Amino acid sequence: MAEEEVLTYLQDVLDAITEMQSCFVDFPNRYDLFEKDIMRRCVVERKVEIMGEAINRIRKTDPSLNIPNARAIIDTRNRIIHAYDNVQPEFLWSLVKRHIPELKTDIERIIVDYEKLFNQISGEID
Repeated sequence: MAEEEVLTYLQDVLDAITEMQSCFVDFPNRYDLFEKDIMRRCVVERKVEIMGEAINRIRKTDPSLNIPNARAIIDTRNRIIHAYDNVQPEFLWSLVKRHIPELKTDIERIIVDYEKLFNQISGEID
């Protein structure tokens, strides 16, 4: 069922965000330390790849679902994968500090709304 697939992909996005953010719990809010921390940078890259791929799959499964900045997220995933040598730590840091928290808020809201819609549709079918 398409709705279940979409919910799975939305959860994948949320899980990737949560896992990425867990790497920064006790990390000082300092770019200079992040810039030198190859493991944290790799985590951000990998989790953004997952988020972008999941959102791409959502758009194919349910094109009517509006995810703010979906195209930019997919483009960021593609940039990390295909232009990996052009991804700067400053760019990753801006994702961590600004864009990912906004995406988390959006995804949490979308999951709640989508589950409500899915439950209404399932209730009507029964």
